[in-house]
Amino acid sequence: MDAAFTEEQDEIRRTLRTLLRERCGANEVKAAVQTAPGYDEALWRQLARTLGLPGLALPSAYGGVGCGVTELALACEETGRVLLPSPLLATAVFAAPLVAAVGTEAQRAELLPRIAEGALTAALAVPGRALPEALGLVGARDGAWAGGGRAGGVQARPDSDGGAGWRLYGQVEQVLDGHSAELLLVAARAGGYTRGRTLLFLVPAGADGLVRTRLTALDATRPQARIELRNVPAELLGMDDGGSGDGVAKALAAVGTAAAAVLAAEAVGAADAALARTVDYVRAREQFGRPIGSFQAVKHRLADVYVAVQAARSAAYYAAWAAAQDGAEGADAAPGGAEGADAAPGGAEGADAAPGGAEGTDAAPGGAQGTDAAVAGGLALAQALEAQRMAAAEAVQLHGGIGFTWEHEAHLYFKRAASDELLFGPVHRLRARAAEREGLFGAADRAPYGGHDGHEGNGGYSGRSRHNGSARRDRPDGRDGRDGPRKAVTV
Repeated sequence: MDAAFTEEQDEIRRTLRTLLRERCGANEVKAAVQTAPGYDEALWRQLARTLGLPGLALPSAYGGVGCGVTELALACEETGRVLLPSPLLATAVFAAPLVAAVGTEAQRAELLPRIAEGALTAALAVPGRALPEALGLVGARDGAWAGGGRAGGVQARPDSDGGAGWRLYGQVEQVLDGHSAELLLVAARAGGYTRGRTLLFLVPAGADGLVRTRLTALDATRPQARIELRNVPAELLGMDDGGSGDGVAKALAAVGTAAAAVLAAEAVGAADAALARTVDYVRAREQFGRPIGSFQAVKHRLADVYVAVQAARSAAYYAAWAAAQDGAEGADAAPGGAEGADAAPGGAEGADAAPGGAEGTDAAPGGAQGTDAAVAGGLALAQALEAQRMAAAEAVQLHGGIGFTWEHEAHLYFKRAASDELLFGPVHRLRARAAEREGLFGAADRAPYGGHDGHEGNGGYSGRSRHNGSARRDRPDGRDGRDGPRKAVTV
């Protein structure tokens, strides 16, 4: 088994790391977030034109580099390492794949080349602060994230003149890079209450009735905005077939699968950088006549962080490979060119091996052949968020008094860890959703916040009273009488 990365992938990582080390130190990051767009526009243009970063995972037919999710994840691991403030996540990870998947050929030909060359930035606006629900990372409840045809969310109606245009009305909170994006992809409900469906609409930054307000965010390196739409003219992304909108939901879920892997890699990069800075500090800081890193208690804490980061990295690499191979025939290669469908980037061998060491066909990412990429992505993201939080907390603690100061960069990593879990988690819901996808639990075991396929909010009893005898009762042979044999879970 060869789990090494290819020369091209190593070159992407090496080139980006060198450039960011020169142009994106802690002081540069703090200065960039204070600008109007919230990032260094000159650096963004350089990343786009020299390295093709926004179009890294876009097809070459539309001006992209033609790489895949694995290369994008490696790039985001490096941007996460320096906490790069940029529109990369909003544009290349969320918006561009949706345009490629849902848009018409004319829309793709118009928008994707401009995105690939860095001339156009975009942002995804999902109502209800429900980005993880919309992307399928955690269980949604009856489409409530999109407004559900009820009050709230964003409502769409056809133009009164009978043309092909649409009008949007509503408000969206916490839109990543929404204040500076030149194009907004807005998820809105159309068709009223009884025949409502979720559609995606293109709204240019200068549209009449559009009001954008930059919000004060916990993590300043991820700028957020409030989007207000007051009878705003919009163009439908793709075609409206008058159906239920399942196509948009599937496209969002597919983007969520890739995004989970990319976000996991980014979190691993931030965690690794926080750990490296802490190790350097405890080697130099002396107390009682010796470096504090020589004390056994400090060594144990840093060793725990190291193990967590390495496990999260293996899971993130596998999730990126699984997302890239999702739907492909005969997935033979692991990230970086490993051969054999049983190879996983943590060095595990055999179809039952997982990056975290779990064994058995029901184990998490890296388990049985054909493991669902969405499950791998959700679990990798959960593990990476935990590792990032752990590394950031230990960085603040082991830096002592200086770790609490505004001048030191430790607080930037701590805020990134807390913000990521609020935006894309929480961790327990990511894992609960992965368990639901795998069918690991019976209906009565499901938590109130998810339910079966995200549509039950009463603990999974499907609307039946838990006292009327309809709820699941386990039989002595381990079967529940309705869902068949229950799977064993290794945690």
